[in-house]
Amino acid sequence: MINGQCSMEKVDLIIIGAGPGGYRAAEYAAKQGLKVVIFEGSEVGGTCLNVGCIPTKTYVHSATFAEARERMASVVPQLRQGVETILSHPNITLVRENASFATTPLLLERLRVGESCSGMGLGEAPIIIATGSETKWLPIKGKEDPRVVDSTGLLNLETQPKRLAIIGAGVIGMEFASVFNRFGTEVTVIEYLKECLPALDSDIAKRLRKYLEKGGITFKMKTAVEDIADIDADVVLMATGRKPRVQADFANAGIEFDERKGVTVDDHFKTTVNGIFAIGDVNGKQMLAHAAEMQAIHVVNQIIGKPDNIRFDIMPAAIFTQPEAACVGPTEDQLKAEGLAYECRKSFWRANGKALAMGETEGMLKLFVSPEDGAILGCHAYGAHSADIVQEVSVLMCKHTTIAELADMVHIHPTLSEILKSAVE
Repeated sequence: MINGQCSMEKVDLIIIGAGPGGYRAAEYAAKQGLKVVIFEGSEVGGTCLNVGCIPTKTYVHSATFAEARERMASVVPQLRQGVETILSHPNITLVRENASFATTPLLLERLRVGESCSGMGLGEAPIIIATGSETKWLPIKGKEDPRVVDSTGLLNLETQPKRLAIIGAGVIGMEFASVFNRFGTEVTVIEYLKECLPALDSDIAKRLRKYLEKGGITFKMKTAVEDIADIDADVVLMATGRKPRVQADFANAGIEFDERKGVTVDDHFKTTVNGIFAIGDVNGKQMLAHAAEMQAIHVVNQIIGKPDNIRFDIMPAAIFTQPEAACVGPTEDQLKAEGLAYECRKSFWRANGKALAMGETEGMLKLFVSPEDGAILGCHAYGAHSADIVQEVSVLMCKHTTIAELADMVHIHPTLSEILKSAVE
């Protein structure tokens, strides 16, 4: 809706949700000449911008709780306005309301929208579902306790807690543990599994956890929470992951979905209904903002008939603790479990000149390589700017670079990227 009106007569693409996947799909499609209608009943930018990765990173890069809240209040609206600007493209109509699927799955009746958008011929255009995800609450006794919050609730706190208990040692839990520990809060992390960050190589994850323990964070691993009343803390963060935000009305259109796993899609993000796609967290495949953006591009390319070579099997990820961690490709445990031959090359931040100069000597990198042809299989690391190093590895993997070819590549001195070079020498 532009100035309260749906203005376009012809529609080439309908998008439900204006998070990273939705607004990226709209922007890219509009630049390809498509007329786009995008529905969003809340703030544009989705979870990532409003209550997820962006506000969390303002906390990561702030020295105090007060500074973090001040920076978040400045950064989030600024970036949200940037998304608003993207969606002001002449080929895009932003409708500030929710869209749902009608009870009759006929082409001309499959979307139910407000009267302001009636008569637009919406039923004939392909649809991209990009409704994102929401907090996954565990059915723990006492979870209604007012002390219990999710990540959104924690970001909305106006007063810094003296004692913070975090249930879950995944990405959300570990990032907030690192942040609030630095702020001076007494932090305890309770995790059911034997190690934190299950997507990260267990050796790397253990080293990172031990380092954070030395910094004052208490970890209770292999521990299940049965009753919130047993937790001695001012605030309890439920950091037990996120689940796809599916809508019951998806079934009206014949779309197959699962409350826990999300919308069923194939390798090209097509749902079980022709002409309807699902991208980002709602399909449960790779719950990362950058994955949603690339899925958006791939889907629009299919709609316009443009081929691409996006590698969804190579998906780097980062955890912004202090120091940060990052990974791409399988862990060493996964390689062993699959019976794959590999060599593990290691290097350390303490042996790098730039790391020493920065006073950031904590860190280790593990590079997995095929002994048969030298192909790079993956990389897991923790240490200052490890995300940047792993991103380089991701690019090399996409281009089928071998370890011998990497050894021949010049790396600037002194830089942290030489940590990767050291692993191959």
